[in-house]
Amino acid sequence: MPHNADAEQGLLGALLIDNRAYEKVADFLKVEHFYAPAHGRIYGIIAKLVERGQIASPVTVKALVHEDEDLTHLGGGAYLADLAASVVSILSVEDYGRTIFDLHLRRQLITMGEEMVSDAHKFDIDQSPTEQIEGTERKLYELATVGDNSGSGFTPFSNSLAGAIKMAEAAYRRSSHISGVTTGLRDLNKKLGGLQPSDLLILAGRPSMGKTSLATNIAFNAAQAYAKSNGKEGAAVAFYSLEMSAEQLATRILSEVSEVGSEKIRKGEVRDTEFRRFVEASQTLATIPFYIDDTPALSIAQVRTRSRRLKRQHGLGLIVVDYLQLLRGTGTGTAAESRVQEISEITRGLKALAKELSVPVLALSQLSRAVEQRDDKRPQLSDLRESGTIEQDSDVVMFVFREEYYIERKQPSEGTPEHLTWQAEMERAHNIAEVIIGKQRHGPVGTVKLHFDGQFTRFSDLATPYEEH
Repeated sequence: MPHNADAEQGLLGALLIDNRAYEKVADFLKVEHFYAPAHGRIYGIIAKLVERGQIASPVTVKALVHEDEDLTHLGGGAYLADLAASVVSILSVEDYGRTIFDLHLRRQLITMGEEMVSDAHKFDIDQSPTEQIEGTERKLYELATVGDNSGSGFTPFSNSLAGAIKMAEAAYRRSSHISGVTTGLRDLNKKLGGLQPSDLLILAGRPSMGKTSLATNIAFNAAQAYAKSNGKEGAAVAFYSLEMSAEQLATRILSEVSEVGSEKIRKGEVRDTEFRRFVEASQTLATIPFYIDDTPALSIAQVRTRSRRLKRQHGLGLIVVDYLQLLRGTGTGTAAESRVQEISEITRGLKALAKELSVPVLALSQLSRAVEQRDDKRPQLSDLRESGTIEQDSDVVMFVFREEYYIERKQPSEGTPEHLTWQAEMERAHNIAEVIIGKQRHGPVGTVKLHFDGQFTRFSDLATPYEEH
């Protein structure tokens, strides 16, 4: 197996000479990264002593490893003295540490490759080749991201400030004057400042509220803005449609753009004039960077892999997942407890993906039936299914609410005073939708009112300014 005994000895000797050198490797180098078990144990003891504020020297370390058989074979206490005596310079400590860590990664890759070959030779009825690939992808991702958890460390405030000024300048130069990805909806943009990179945004609602329609509208608006501005605004979009097929999703967007009812398109009841609009719209849509993946029951590992690949090949600025509860984690998710853990793994995975690719991730979510049991049907954070993990991991939580849907189902008999009251309520709520922002890390919460056209499943700006509640 790949290893470098000289680097391990040089690092340990330097640490025994100057304990302050431990600070240079403490963030990323662990006991298990050493090839020689005795070297790993020596490093672990030095680390413990230094972290406790005690001196780690050949004498103090010898007292703690005197019964270590591996060290006895190497020479015991004399070996520790030799390590310290052979040090030429402590300036190379970090380089030694990186060499040890890199060789550890190589050994892990070799082991993983051997396991993959071994698993591929087995004919296991409970594990398909696709599942083996997913497992390997997950292990590779964990090795790449969890293995080296050193991160970038502290950043000087001047660097952070320069980044913030650059973001503000970009927002100032854009016609929309927002720092994030545009939603195409004026008032929602004002409230959110656009969809911010590295944010996990949750869009939740009860059935028939229009959460898929709103997410589709936002995704299409972002992709269209990207195409029209040559990449200055908007974003290339990855849309994971786990509930609807790509054709159904495309039909919705075609209906919205061509203003031909989606029901007419499905039934083929399109007149000549409408068909021309239909064709013109399809030609326009063919040029926008909007990518749909309608593979059912995707795992969070697959979403991660496919998103990375898309960003590398075509660029990527926004990820939409419809919807959260249809994704799979790494577990089976059969019991209630494991399902909660699985949702927690999925939300953490989506948040990690948003940070890794520096793009906003918009994930749709179901709501519990508790909404239906209240007089005021407006959703709350507590209505989220598995709300603890979803609410905790997200940066923004939004709810879609259409009062008209509920009023319509309470229609009283015609000719009664109640019916007149009902008509007035229907007129007030007609084609009005609310986006309730229940949580926002970077800004205020509140309500944005939008116009909803059910015929074309389209959300748009209201002619009058929205009211906050």
